[in-house]
Amino acid sequence: MSKLVTIYGGSGFVGRYVAQRMAKAGWRVRVAVRRPNEALFVKPYGAVGQVEPVFCNIRDDASVAAVMQGADAVVNCVGILNELGKQRFDAVQAEGAARIARIAAEKGVSHLVHISAIGADAEADSAYARSKAEGEAGVLAAFPGAVILRPSVIFGSEDRFFNRFAGMARWGYLLPVVGAETRFQPVYVDDVAAAAAKAAQGEAAPGIYELGGPDVESFRALMQRMCAVIHRKRAVVNIPFRLARIMAAGFDMAQAASLGLIRNGMLTRDQVKNLGRDNVVSVGARGFADLGIVPTAMGAVLPGYLWRFRPQGQYDDITASAKNLKV
Repeated sequence: MSKLVTIYGGSGFVGRYVAQRMAKAGWRVRVAVRRPNEALFVKPYGAVGQVEPVFCNIRDDASVAAVMQGADAVVNCVGILNELGKQRFDAVQAEGAARIARIAAEKGVSHLVHISAIGADAEADSAYARSKAEGEAGVLAAFPGAVILRPSVIFGSEDRFFNRFAGMARWGYLLPVVGAETRFQPVYVDDVAAAAAKAAQGEAAPGIYELGGPDVESFRALMQRMCAVIHRKRAVVNIPFRLARIMAAGFDMAQAASLGLIRNGMLTRDQVKNLGRDNVVSVGARGFADLGIVPTAMGAVLPGYLWRFRPQGQYDDITASAKNLKV
């Protein structure tokens, strides 16, 4: 019988790519999510019955253990960018990660892969970054042989980074950002999935790997690159951190006052703290080279999914070419 992998958060942005790779490698894939009915799209990733979404709440021991039953490998892709209701940074990214690792060790799982993030730091001002570091510590304490992957900002057709700002760029002539000079090292989602799949199959040495693409650019430069791809001329305007903190506080208060009915999808105070720090691979850190993976450049991927934000969408290039025709 083929081996089984349980992927927590397997229908999310990164998780779905890991699921596809594991299914292609011949593994049975159990996709553990909070809403299985919204994850049915993962079933065609493999043969009939090969990929199955199942319910799991990573805040509960019994729930985590039930979906891990019989698994040979475990991948934890669960993470949040904003706290809402019971989905708190500590509960999900620290306690949840440690819980998965502890139960994996108890069940004798062969390989554990944990998706963290560059910037994980127990001493950081950001609660997000602290919880990521606490999660890593909990994972390694329970499962010393785990592989921890720390990607920079991840891009791909379903991302919430370039898609979000490309949508904003359709309106007006200014594109506001916070931390315009903060540096990022964007990494392609399928490259992160390839690293996770290698580790889940025992093809990576235990430890921490920082994953970044071949390009290191400032936030401003990334937005300028994006605007060039979507054929829109926009002035990238930096919002000072002091003003950004005030704006973010207002958005956070609106979410709290509405009891979560108004979700802060714009900017949180914690995100402002994160935007004050570079998000690039550390000098001397293990990375893609140690995994035998050549990371994909942004230029090879962005036009393939950002074309829909161009003035005339898929017809933009045709229209431009037509203007050069001589009658």
